[in-house]
Amino acid sequence: LKFRLAGYPRKHNEGRVEVFYNDEWGTICDDDFTLANAHVLCRHLGFVAATGWAHSAKYGKGIGRIWLDNVNCAGGEKSIGDCKHRGWGNSDCSHEEDAGVICKDERIPGFKDSNIIEVRKLLARVGSRCGPGSLKASCREPCHGAALLWGSPAWPHSSLNGWPSTPPLPAGCGGCVSGLLSPCRLFTERQQLNYRLHSVSCAGTEVHLSMCAFEFYRGNASAACGAGMPAVVSCVPGPLFATGSAHKKKQRQQQQGQPRIRLKGGAKVGEGRVEVLKSSEWGTVCDDRWNLLSASVVCRELGFGSAKEALTGARMGQGTGPIHVNEVQCLGTEKSLWSCPFKNITQEDCKHTEDAAVRCNIPYMGYETLIRLSGGRSRFEGRVEVAVGTGDRDQPRWGLVCGEGWGTLEAMVACRQLGLGFANHGLQETWYWDASNVTEMVLSGVKCAGHEMSLSHCQHHGTSLNCRNTGTRFAAGVICSERTKKDSASDLLLHAPLVQETAYIEDRPLHMLYCAAEENCLSSSARLANWPYGHRRLLRFSSQIHNNGRADFRPKAGRHSWVWHECH
Repeated sequence: LKFRLAGYPRKHNEGRVEVFYNDEWGTICDDDFTLANAHVLCRHLGFVAATGWAHSAKYGKGIGRIWLDNVNCAGGEKSIGDCKHRGWGNSDCSHEEDAGVICKDERIPGFKDSNIIEVRKLLARVGSRCGPGSLKASCREPCHGAALLWGSPAWPHSSLNGWPSTPPLPAGCGGCVSGLLSPCRLFTERQQLNYRLHSVSCAGTEVHLSMCAFEFYRGNASAACGAGMPAVVSCVPGPLFATGSAHKKKQRQQQQGQPRIRLKGGAKVGEGRVEVLKSSEWGTVCDDRWNLLSASVVCRELGFGSAKEALTGARMGQGTGPIHVNEVQCLGTEKSLWSCPFKNITQEDCKHTEDAAVRCNIPYMGYETLIRLSGGRSRFEGRVEVAVGTGDRDQPRWGLVCGEGWGTLEAMVACRQLGLGFANHGLQETWYWDASNVTEMVLSGVKCAGHEMSLSHCQHHGTSLNCRNTGTRFAAGVICSERTKKDSASDLLLHAPLVQETAYIEDRPLHMLYCAAEENCLSSSARLANWPYGHRRLLRFSSQIHNNGRADFRPKAGRHSWVWHECH
């Protein structure tokens, strides 16, 4: 049996239940439906439990057969087929009675979702030219290494036996994998090699090496691979990870002329809502048939590795504007999403609640080891400290960042570098407890665009420090969002279509804007106006805000001190 959630509108963990039986998708009738039934179905779908269920085709009417009716589960069954029911295909219902479930947004550990790859990372022992590191890390520069799989304390090698001269391997870090390099460099490693895999055969469309065909060595692994050598690969770094201006220039030239694509709304590098440029207008991708193969094409096109998650149901927030494409069906070999088969969208096909998103594998760069927070009340806040050079005993020397000019964009980069998601606040003055005894200011003039992976990538004064106030009180600080990986989209969602439909410009007389001025609802130039004569030009619109997450509303002011503002 296979199960899926369908319908509209819905989140990723709710929807109409559809079951694949006898080579045909069908629905379940809501007659006698209970929460116990929903528990069993949610476990089928990979969630730990159900929090509710829906009747009367709340998520829309399905099509095809109604496979089950009068289902009665105790709640502990391993399969819905073990519950009492009228028999497969025996129903007196119509699709107006299709049942739905709302599952708890928590996955069963180890559950294999076809749109999520959860496997241990591929590691590498890099040759003497590059020093130790991971295969992903080796893509920081075009260096070479022997491929290893994490699997036993012996760090077992993959054998060269059966390995093609130009293997179309799934790259862990953007771009293609080049052909074999001279294995003689590996003789610099004076140690016994233990082999576990041989005859690795990939089609090139796999999102992870573990999904290729291969064979295990049995018995004495140290005597294996007699006719071969350790497999060797060289990765091509993506634009974000390329070193040297010549390499970056070459990559930019390769990308020119291609249809454009971007990720938006993600808290981390390599994740976000997929947006494509068509007819000079950015739009989104509908999640119908969205899977790891299509997501991997997007990730590689952007210079990342293969995809580790293909997200549906606007998990990275709802986009605005048009939805350009639907039912993308990539084979995995395409170099661009636009080379994949897809359907042009129509108004009825999709809504922005179905925007597709991705999480890509990216090279491990170690940026989070060069920044830390100190003195905060939780690990999500504190004074920003950065590592510069080395101090005593080859330990990194830590210093403070000047708070002058520090704002939200800089805080976004700092929180991203820390791996803590979005920024809530960028603080120019900090009153945090001096937990680390760091008092020296080492970085000033930091100015970020917001997309950088590290503060060191932003503009700054370099070694010539220029900060008017060098006391610890004037060091930069951040408060990052306490949001888990699962909830990486914003909790509060603006109803974007409503804003677009209702927006208009109004010239409003100044004498009608006294309240707005007193409450700082007008721009700062309003102070220079000739009150009460003249007018201000305002952008007016209706808005609805939906809370899409589990975070509490926690205003700084207590309820007793709330006041209503006419201008809001």
